Amino acid sequence: MQARIYTDNDADPSAIKPGPVAIIGYGSQGRAHARNLRDSGHEVIVGARSGGRAEAAAKGDGFTVMSPAEAAKAASLIALLTPDMTHAEVYTRDIAPNMQAGDALLVAHGFSIHYGQIQPARDIDVILVAPKGPGDLVRREYERGAGVPSLFAVWQDASGKARDKALAYCAGNGGTAGGAIETTFAEETETDLFGEQAVLCGGASELVIAGYETLVEAGYQPEVAYFECLHELKLIVDLMYEGGLAKMHSFVSETAKYGDLVSGPRVINAETRQRMREVLRDIQTGSFARDWVLENQAGKPRYAALLREDLDQPIEHTGARLRARMGWLQPGANAGQA
Repeated sequence: MQARIYTDNDADPSAIKPGPVAIIGYGSQGRAHARNLRDSGHEVIVGARSGGRAEAAAKGDGFTVMSPAEAAKAASLIALLTPDMTHAEVYTRDIAPNMQAGDALLVAHGFSIHYGQIQPARDIDVILVAPKGPGDLVRREYERGAGVPSLFAVWQDASGKARDKALAYCAGNGGTAGGAIETTFAEETETDLFGEQAVLCGGASELVIAGYETLVEAGYQPEVAYFECLHELKLIVDLMYEGGLAKMHSFVSETAKYGDLVSGPRVINAETRQRMREVLRDIQTGSFARDWVLENQAGKPRYAALLREDLDQPIEHTGARLRARMGWLQPGANAGQA
């Protein structure tokens, strides 16, 4: 069954008025949400640590800035947009003591709620609005009168109006202009983690590295292997992003298309899918979440070691040398262009 696409006509902006809405976490998403909501006619305040970069940036954008605790106390809807692993601390210390019955807590990713890092009070609404794009794109699309498609969900409806609040926030951020889909905290969290691990980050990077190493081990030049397995990947991804498999197939050669159809299933096969199911099972059971929480509590030693190892692979050194000669990738290369 196809999901319903919610538009501006389905949202009632008054559901989060008179406000104010507090944005806690003024990074890429937080800054975009705050500016979009303000430009949509909502009262917005920012909660940020005194003397930090977030405070300076928010003040520079013309917002009233308070401590996170003061902002939570002043607002009727608190958007917690700090990194996932900070949610429990920020909520417990700054937000929970300052929320009133009927207020709403909003997150842009369900990790901390779904996996129990936050235990919300029973008398508040808990909602999710997740734009499917980075903050700068969320802002750019809003500014041109469009929007980035978004997901929205309700975890807890204490006021009877939680869903209306989620849709109103989504609309104020441009999400219903781009098309909004209703989901659950479990679905948003688990699919997001799976996509990152099995396809977008983990799967894609390991596929690129394996292809590069296969060619180099067979005696081909590292530079040529880099071009074929990493550099040209952007061309294919852009085609798929713009028009799905159909556009990709229509722009590549017949030889490339035939190779795709006969060899792709040899690489991504039943064994690969079984590994993907194992990744998904770890996410669904909470095993991955427990591991990540414990890793953070220990100071992330394994994470740091794995990251160093990942960034010290031969493909990284080859790529850095080649990219240095690609003028269009250098800072300022496109400055002044229309």
